[in-house]
Amino acid sequence: MSQADKLKQGQFTNPETPGYVGFANLPNQVHRKSVKKGFEFTLMVVGESGLGKSTLINSLFLTDLYPERVIPGAAEKIERTVQIEASTVEIEERGVKLRLTVVDTPGYGDAINSQDCFDTIIAYIDDQFERYLYDESGLNRRHIVDNRVHCCFYFISPLGHGLKPLDVQFMKAIHNKVNVVPVIAKADTLTLRERERLKRRILDEIDEHGIKIYHLPDAESDEDEDFKEQTRILKASIPFAVVGSNQQIEAKGKKVRGRLYPWGVVEVENPEHNDFLKLRTMLITHMQDLQEVTQDLHYENFRSERLKRGGRLSSHGYVLPLSPAKAPEPEGMDKDIILQEKEAELRRMQEMIAKMQAQMQKHGDGEGDSPHL
Repeated sequence: MSQADKLKQGQFTNPETPGYVGFANLPNQVHRKSVKKGFEFTLMVVGESGLGKSTLINSLFLTDLYPERVIPGAAEKIERTVQIEASTVEIEERGVKLRLTVVDTPGYGDAINSQDCFDTIIAYIDDQFERYLYDESGLNRRHIVDNRVHCCFYFISPLGHGLKPLDVQFMKAIHNKVNVVPVIAKADTLTLRERERLKRRILDEIDEHGIKIYHLPDAESDEDEDFKEQTRILKASIPFAVVGSNQQIEAKGKKVRGRLYPWGVVEVENPEHNDFLKLRTMLITHMQDLQEVTQDLHYENFRSERLKRGGRLSSHGYVLPLSPAKAPEPEGMDKDIILQEKEAELRRMQEMIAKMQAQMQKHGDGEGDSPHL
């Protein structure tokens, strides 16, 4: 009689061999619970207009995140400020659900003066940390929505000779807040030799300026050789030189996504043509590590700094982010405000105690005047 038949008859028996406790089944329980709950991931894409950010994101996840986007003209871009556009889509693959939020930053680097164009982006990242900190400190922590930015694809133009001053300033401003992955856009405009030269130049400038980009974790010693080799190739491919396309083109008798040129076809998912497949593999296979680094490093740093500074809850429930665009108030003025608030609170408490004492005395006098039976 099988185990299922015994259970149907109300017989409960040990399904395993004697001496087996059963906690080896715990990973299966975690897996079932995780699949049922689903996963959350927030990806930010930053770069100048025209580098193919939207096309690449649609190519990565085989979806259309921007069906109603209107591309502004050249005159509008001159006076355009940086905006934050967050698009959330539910993706399901083989029963596994992913709540993907892509944060786009239209207007970045488009203005003539781009000196402070990334202040809005930094304020958004801090604001998500603030919201999570408030939700985590609240009473109901069962259904916290994690909108913290777990990864930032920073798109670098292939037309320059390395990093621009704006690229350096922006990556240095956010590298302690989010995992930065540098991406060379429109790699089909470069020859293989030019691509390798540009990669080396960018890595040298990153080291020179002390920019902390996301480094893939080393493969464990008990991992199989294929995974170790894959990790080695992915590490050697940074920064990723990619090509994006949503068009189906026939090449060598089969349909592929790519770009058609008079001299041939550039296949998006061909690792010999560009690093698109490597970038997607890195993002998917290390998605959990990106979330853990965000939680254990970036969020903990933010949380400790916030607790050191203190902070008062705003009227709508959470501490407002300290925007880098605004100069902080003098320290003495902040202390004066806190002291005034504490003095006002003490006065309110003294008034409340005086009222309570008066009521108690009045009540006592009333009992003394009442006739005894």
